[in-house]
Amino acid sequence: MYIELTDHLRCPAGHAESYLVLIPHLMEGRQVARGTLGCPVCQAEYPIREGVAELGEPPHRAGAVKRGPSPMTADGLVALLGLEGAGGFVALAGPAGRLAGELSRALPGVHCVAINPGEALEPSAGVSVVRSARWPLKARSMRGVVIAGLPADDAAWRDAARQSALPGLRVVGEGPPPAGDLLASAGGWWVARG
Repeated sequence: MYIELTDHLRCPAGHAESYLVLIPHLMEGRQVARGTLGCPVCQAEYPIREGVAELGEPPHRAGAVKRGPSPMTADGLVALLGLEGAGGFVALAGPAGRLAGELSRALPGVHCVAINPGEALEPSAGVSVVRSARWPLKARSMRGVVIAGLPADDAAWRDAARQSALPGLRVVGEGPPPAGDLLASAGGWWVARG
């Protein structure tokens, strides 16, 4: 896990948004290979193992979008997110996380956060992996958010994802478009303002 990501993580417990405190046990450059994240509000502790922040068992997604590999590509996400310049973080939740490495290379200097991407994705210099039972990112902390593979009725994750985008920046999603500031939708994907 990229050490600076700590500033953008929130405790996933059911209380008001709270920051987490990092105690690194093993660092590899700017990456935390092993450590503990702790919440000063509820005293919960979450391990970082093999570079992956474990903030709770990912929820079982009954009714999640089930189909073959998504036609979305990293280049497609770059266009939909509309990002320019280096710096900051982009979150990719669900199966969209499989594109985190490619997206990180396409957006030099932007760090990708893959949330519950599945077992195959490993953390790297440009990608942090977070597993969580609830949305793990603070409000207004991401330059962009991509969500895919969520059940159509998973409004809590969809709403939290939209709130994590910095004001005026974009959230890209797969499935039914949300109500609100929708910019476009086509082919099962949509783009909205955070």
